[in-house]
Amino acid sequence: MMGEAMRVEAAARRLEFRDPKRAQALTKALASLCQEIGRPVSIMHVCGTHEQAIARFGLRSLLPEKLTVLMGPGCPVCVTDMPEVDEAVVLARQGVIVATFGDMFRVPGSVRSLAEVKAEGADVRVVYSPFEALRIARETEREVVFFATGFETTAVATAALVLASPPQNLAILSAHKYIPPVMEIVAEMPQTRVQGFLAAGHAATITGWRIFERFVARHRIPVVAGGFEPLDILAALAELLRLIRDGETRAVNAYPRCVTADGNRQAQRLLWEVFETEGGNWRGIAHVPNGNLRLRAKYAWADARRRFDIDPSSISAEARPGLSQECICGNIMAGIASPYDCRLFGAECAPQNPVGACMVSSEGTCKIWHEYGGHLSFRT
Repeated sequence: MMGEAMRVEAAARRLEFRDPKRAQALTKALASLCQEIGRPVSIMHVCGTHEQAIARFGLRSLLPEKLTVLMGPGCPVCVTDMPEVDEAVVLARQGVIVATFGDMFRVPGSVRSLAEVKAEGADVRVVYSPFEALRIARETEREVVFFATGFETTAVATAALVLASPPQNLAILSAHKYIPPVMEIVAEMPQTRVQGFLAAGHAATITGWRIFERFVARHRIPVVAGGFEPLDILAALAELLRLIRDGETRAVNAYPRCVTADGNRQAQRLLWEVFETEGGNWRGIAHVPNGNLRLRAKYAWADARRRFDIDPSSISAEARPGLSQECICGNIMAGIASPYDCRLFGAECAPQNPVGACMVSSEGTCKIWHEYGGHLSFRT
């Protein structure tokens, strides 16, 4: 009975943030602000959940003609580099049980995805939480590796797993990424036309919104942390347009019901106790200084890269040129192109037969646009 009441209350709360009249008022405010600015404005968000909401609710169709909202490198699965996937494939071929999130299952490596090596007989399992990998390790004597992906939010859960005294047969292969450094890369790209960033509210719940102040000071580009309901997104866009109109470069919180200035201190302690940043390649983007999260040396016992002999070059050497050479996922994630600019989109590359990572993940732009038709209201 209590559970049903909570579901009804949650549904009512969702409707509150999907109110058509309020959305209409915010849409008018966006149009007025764009008119006052008087020039085209491009805003980038760095979150697949934002893109899902924008496409699902058709928000681009409500935007003023001079406002373009781009999706940046906000899909952790999409930016997982091919050699990182190859490492997991090598481990699976060695007889290790590899556990990972469902979105990683079909992401192409240099030659094989984890789904393909599973079809060849490897033991690859989809989990919904790092602690499912812990359960698997406790139920077997075989070696188990959790192939960990995601940004700061999911990295905290992986850190908690490492600190939970897991059995000796469980190790972590970290492909976790850290968002703030890649925003620097996008801001410095010569082709970039981004005038404001919509920051992901769930990541800011962990890090706090003040983390963006140094970025704003360096690049003179405003950042607004926003939520994921339609009114959240429209309100955050309106706040960004006000800042751009007034020439203000500040970090602002437009998601106060979840985000604070300093974030979740306990989660941050877990994150930085276990992980440290290091440079690494993000698929299709570039080498991102401090963009990867790797286990600290004190947790070498839990680090699959230290515990196993992993040579991804043995996989990449098998690579053959193919359609993947024509994939433009990198330009899409950098906001330079849209899925509609790719000749493979919806033809050779589709969810049932993905060529690039952006078509595999539920947070990938190509997968989202294929499902919701986001390209119909995208303006370049």
